[in-house]
Amino acid sequence: MRYLLGIFLSSTLLATTAFAAEPARAKSMDELLRRVEAGWRIDKSQSADREQMFKQAREQQKKMLDDALKLKRKLETQSKVLEEKFQQNEQSIAKEQSNLRDRLGTMGELFGVIRQVAGDTRSQLSESLISAQYPGRLDALKVIGKESTTPSIDDLRSLWLGLMQEMKASGEISRFQAAVVAPTGEEREQTVTRVGPFNAVSNGAYLQWMPEVQKLSELGRQPASRYMSNLNELETVNGQQVRAAVDPSRGSILSLLVQTPSLQERLEYGGLIGYLILSLGGLALIGGLMRMVYLLRVRVLVRAQCKTQTASDDNPLGRVMKVYQDSPGLDTETLELKLDEAILKEQSTIDSFLWAIKVVSVAAPLMGLLGTVTGMIETFQAITLFGTGDPKLMAGGISEALVTTMLGLIVAIPLVLLHSWLRTLARRMIDLLGEQSSGMVARQAEARVGD
Repeated sequence: MRYLLGIFLSSTLLATTAFAAEPARAKSMDELLRRVEAGWRIDKSQSADREQMFKQAREQQKKMLDDALKLKRKLETQSKVLEEKFQQNEQSIAKEQSNLRDRLGTMGELFGVIRQVAGDTRSQLSESLISAQYPGRLDALKVIGKESTTPSIDDLRSLWLGLMQEMKASGEISRFQAAVVAPTGEEREQTVTRVGPFNAVSNGAYLQWMPEVQKLSELGRQPASRYMSNLNELETVNGQQVRAAVDPSRGSILSLLVQTPSLQERLEYGGLIGYLILSLGGLALIGGLMRMVYLLRVRVLVRAQCKTQTASDDNPLGRVMKVYQDSPGLDTETLELKLDEAILKEQSTIDSFLWAIKVVSVAAPLMGLLGTVTGMIETFQAITLFGTGDPKLMAGGISEALVTTMLGLIVAIPLVLLHSWLRTLARRMIDLLGEQSSGMVARQAEARVGD
């Protein structure tokens, strides 16, 4: 029995001291019993303290509940008083409004018209670029537009002043200091040149009016350079006429112009096939121009050679004549064969690289057709995935299809013309060599008959 009691007391002691440091082992059952009794007394004392704390907290909560109930009854009483006062004020306002309508008589319709005009004017001035130069003029119109107020003489004068100011500023060009929001979001104070209610420019860039925040902002993307060439002159001259682009739609046309893709963006629509067409076309054009210079130079040298009997090595005709002059005793058939050999050698040099121009001129439209097919495939994939609800999703494929076709034709047409011209030059030169060769053979035959 004592053995079981010892095991139970040891387990209890270990459970109560689970997170404490491991105590020293009891040397005897009496010592273990004393330790258990001491722990029991400590637990009992702590339990009494916690019970006392719980009682104090309960008393405090009860006191807080009583205070909250008192405050609730007090606020309910105040609410009833305020509600009664609100009802009295409502009745008083209705009575005063009735008295006001009786006293205004026919003036009520007049004030209604004034409020309508003030509302329309406020909307117009809010959208007007001129408000950037005259900020704060909308506040008076906002007061007039309220139905609860009767416009005063000063309010009516402010409405009249706003209309006159808008008419006057619509016909003048003025400069003023205003805050301008840069594309980066930074706001700077700078000089703005306003052209009536149509456009505003600053530091060589077009600005746009933001009615929501009543501020000017620089367009993130400016129109083409031909529309901006005279902006600096417009910002500096005084009292002189200046040619400058003005948007009469007050920004609508300008917003469409800035969305027009540039040449580089149009080329990017063609994708990889577009760049391949341009690369091949550029190489063929450079090679064609080099052949053109060569053939023109050779034509000049051949024409000069025709005027002299001294053979020169710097032109095809001179080299053919040299073959004739180096073979004085040959029969006509052998001489003709040697001259044909020399002409064929010159022909290969004259016709060199012309085949490449012709190949590119034929391949460019075919590559454009390839781009059309790939673009249409991309378009149909977009339709399959997203449907036809948003045309912008199909625009990429259609742009690639059209741009590659356009690039193929742009490359092919000039190359076809260039190849035809160069081919004609080369053919005439070879024909000239043939004619001169026939003349040489004829002279050789006549000489042999004379001998």
